[in-house]
Amino acid sequence: MLKKEFRLRKQKDFENVFNKGVYFSEKFLVLKISENSLSFSRFGFIVSKKVSKRAVDRNRVKRLMSESIRLSQKKIKSGFDVVFITRGGIIDKSFEEVKGSVEKLLKRSGLLEK
Repeated sequence: MLKKEFRLRKQKDFENVFNKGVYFSEKFLVLKISENSLSFSRFGFIVSKKVSKRAVDRNRVKRLMSESIRLSQKKIKSGFDVVFITRGGIIDKSFEEVKGSVEKLLKRSGLLEK
């Protein structure tokens, strides 16, 4: 799990990313990024009820994405707010598939350092 300081938690932070952010898309994930004035990057995860009606499934998806970010956090550039939005097919995916998709989006957006 990501530490609290690395998570987006306030509504205004999410709104800032949606209003000023850049959009990247994958099969079952969407990424929106926006610059912040901090010395570290923060991450938010949105899993709607359209993905699954069960809170257990939605929370599992959030944990998978959070863990994949935590494992690659040292390679991610600082100074950005990042929001991941899920699409329907993610419920059936394994951790490796979710992690691969997250890393692919981060590479495409230029946030993942080599």
